[in-house]
Amino acid sequence: MNRNPVLPSLTLSTEPKALRSVDLLVPQTYSGNGFLALDDLPRVALEAASVSVGDGFEWSVQTFFDGLSGGEPRLKMNLTLKGQMHLICQRCMLPCVVHIEESRQFVFLADEALADAFPMEEDALEPLVMSAQFDLLGTIEDEILLSLPLIPKHPEGVCEAASLGSGAKDSMNQGEILKKPDNPFNILKNMKKKE
Repeated sequence: MNRNPVLPSLTLSTEPKALRSVDLLVPQTYSGNGFLALDDLPRVALEAASVSVGDGFEWSVQTFFDGLSGGEPRLKMNLTLKGQMHLICQRCMLPCVVHIEESRQFVFLADEALADAFPMEEDALEPLVMSAQFDLLGTIEDEILLSLPLIPKHPEGVCEAASLGSGAKDSMNQGEILKKPDNPFNILKNMKKKE
């Protein structure tokens, strides 16, 4: 008697709309890969300083059942992401390219309570709630947003720190003459000479 039947495997569509509703309650596994432009990732696009050719993320997903000793097998998912986008460099305040390469493994649980109670010591596994309309695209967006640097910067030596006086230089280049304020002590000195 075969206790580990071979489950059907389905290839995921690369269409963003199809990735918003993946049925995880059927006894099958999924695999797929594709490319998502920033237009396909609205929450990620909000973070972008600009959009250039090549900006976006390659994704790869594979689900599988992992047997537990003496228990029901759990559905797990491997997700890999690789791509780039432009963020504002916090040193020079100009757009800089940020490369992201991440691999994550998730475990699907029956409900929110089980996901909340999932032990955080298992750093390698992140809990998600199983559903008949699982939003894989939303999960991909979440992982990209979590992978973005808190303080994006160009590599060392590529740019200089933006100075507070740079605005004054820009306005002088546009033909405006900025008058340097008079030193108050010079004003007093000149008043005394007139007396």
